Amino acid sequence: MNPKDIVRTGYDKVSYAYRRDEDIAVVAEYSPWIQDLTQLLPVSAQVLDLGCGCGFPAAKRLAEQFDVVGVDFSPVQIERAKVLVPDATFLCEDMTTLNFPSSVFDAVVSFYAVIHLPLEEQPSLFARIFTWLKPGGYFMATVGHAAWTGTEADWLEVEGAEMFWSHTDTATYQQWLQQAGFRILWTRFIPEGVSGHTLVLSQAMDAARG
Repeated sequence: MNPKDIVRTGYDKVSYAYRRDEDIAVVAEYSPWIQDLTQLLPVSAQVLDLGCGCGFPAAKRLAEQFDVVGVDFSPVQIERAKVLVPDATFLCEDMTTLNFPSSVFDAVVSFYAVIHLPLEEQPSLFARIFTWLKPGGYFMATVGHAAWTGTEADWLEVEGAEMFWSHTDTATYQQWLQQAGFRILWTRFIPEGVSGHTLVLSQAMDAARG
């Protein structure tokens, strides 16, 4: 099966096992990240959430203050998001084939989503995100900490649910973002199990635009 099909059907199957409608632990994890971002944004900010899942907690929290567009290619996740976050706009699309006008968003976020894309598609996505951001706009994402590509069967103990991941190391992600025109503001290690991910905040530099 195509890796993207694995991810799409996998999240359709594990949607509720992965994320309940309310989850205090998840809110506690995401809240500091979102707070760090929101304090940088104007009151009327336009924010894009790539790989928004069911909309909780990121899109829901962001939609309390800003105009939010959420994108995910799992139909089950998107239908849940429309119910959980009625104040946002949601699209059931592949983030790598999206078309938005240039310089339309003040910020783009993508939490635990880029790492599900085939590795070869990730640098070009960063370049597209750069064009969607207004000059000086922000991109916050969780990316890989160490390089790994693989699948897991019966993910989250859901029978028949397979999942695919593909990510490189933090230094390579920093290089890709810089090549796309971003300035790295900071990175943070987010532990998970025996390893973890990297949370990165970057800014679209106007001088990098052709």
